Amino acid sequence: MKITTSSSKIMAMDGGLNMLKWLESAGRTCYKSEEKITDDSAAPFVLRILESGHHSIIEHASATVHIICDRGVTHEIVRHRLASYSQESTRYANYSNAKFGNEITVIRPCFWIEGSPSYSMWYAAMEQAERAYLDLIANGASPQQARSVLPNSLKTEIVVTCNLREWRHIFELRCDSSAHPQMREIMLPLLGKMHERAPELFADLFEKFERNIT
Repeated sequence: MKITTSSSKIMAMDGGLNMLKWLESAGRTCYKSEEKITDDSAAPFVLRILESGHHSIIEHASATVHIICDRGVTHEIVRHRLASYSQESTRYANYSNAKFGNEITVIRPCFWIEGSPSYSMWYAAMEQAERAYLDLIANGASPQQARSVLPNSLKTEIVVTCNLREWRHIFELRCDSSAHPQMREIMLPLLGKMHERAPELFADLFEKFERNIT
């Protein structure tokens, strides 16, 4: 059994001045104020749009992110409906095969210290789940049948694409202190990465959660 940690990587995201100019061009269509576009007008315009709450403008830009996390977390991620998802399938992935190391991979819970009683109980449960899964496969079960014993902690990979307005909504909900700890473990660093790419679009959220971003 392999244990790993959650992570995220931005696969595609327009950033910098080009994206701001694109958003300004789309936004000024509403007001027919294209004549006010200058070399340095994009950033102030987009900031005013955000401050005014006219967030539909930033739906014209999007980002695609590759996330590694446990399956329990993905059950929350896919509740955000204004997005497209592609996720590793336990129906077809046979973890008893050599390409997977003949083992399952699980995500280490960030809320239990390794060596603590709770962590030890979790570890034993994961080993038991792995044994049951591999035994079922060995006895002729298909991956889609054997997956019935796989735990929520199973590592999975999911690619998420949505517009920047929806990403802001996701960060607003999933970076909050009330969100699940493993969700925050993913979303707080991801907010930091998107802020680096497009500070004008995420500055307020970054400031709100900055003390929690590592």
